[in-house]
Amino acid sequence: METIEEINAKILRITMVIQENYPELSKYLNEMPVTIPIENDPKINILNLEKYYNSLLTIFRNYVAEHQLINSNRSSDNHHL
Repeated sequence: METIEEINAKILRITMVIQENYPELSKYLNEMPVTIPIENDPKINILNLEKYYNSLLTIFRNYVAEHQLINSNRSSDNHHL
């Protein structure tokens, strides 16, 4: 099992990649349901950090895949025979 420090490092890396390469996606990070605590005194633990990291990863992968598909369609549209 990963430590809190390792998961935090992964969260930092993916967040930096998003901010540097996909800044338009950054606005959605603060709106993620996992970042809005339901409890009055939320605890940060490994499980919560893993959920947050997995949510970031899912959003990132879906966004990149969607944009690759869009760019692929644009390329094929420009190369009609």
